[in-house]
Amino acid sequence: RVHLLEFGGGSVQSGGSLKLSCVASTNSDTRYCLAWFRQEAGQAREGVAAIDGDLKTLYAESVKGRFAVSHGSVPNTLNLQMNDLDPDDTGTYYCAAVAAPCLELGFQFRLGGYGMDAWGEGTLVTVGA
Repeated sequence: RVHLLEFGGGSVQSGGSLKLSCVASTNSDTRYCLAWFRQEAGQAREGVAAIDGDLKTLYAESVKGRFAVSHGSVPNTLNLQMNDLDPDDTGTYYCAAVAAPCLELGFQFRLGGYGMDAWGEGTLVTVGA
């Protein structure tokens, strides 16, 4: 079983930046791919950014060119650098994991995280106008 912990949410003004980090801890040898999702009140959850088993990055169209996802220097860490934030980026951001080889991550990403193996509790990002 994998446990996920998110860091880095907060409040910023439009145009500002935030960095989110997700740390995955597990007692097994299972490797996981990590992904970021977000959900605004009353909206469906959507994939924001992820790195798949082939180290290919996935992004929502709305964040391309503004957000950058990367593995951290600490193993089992996924960072999300968010720049030029917009009020539409406001929401709760969740880290999620799926066991390697993550063959269906692209599909799961497009479906808002359906079938992911584990979820963090989420961290709130608020972007003021």
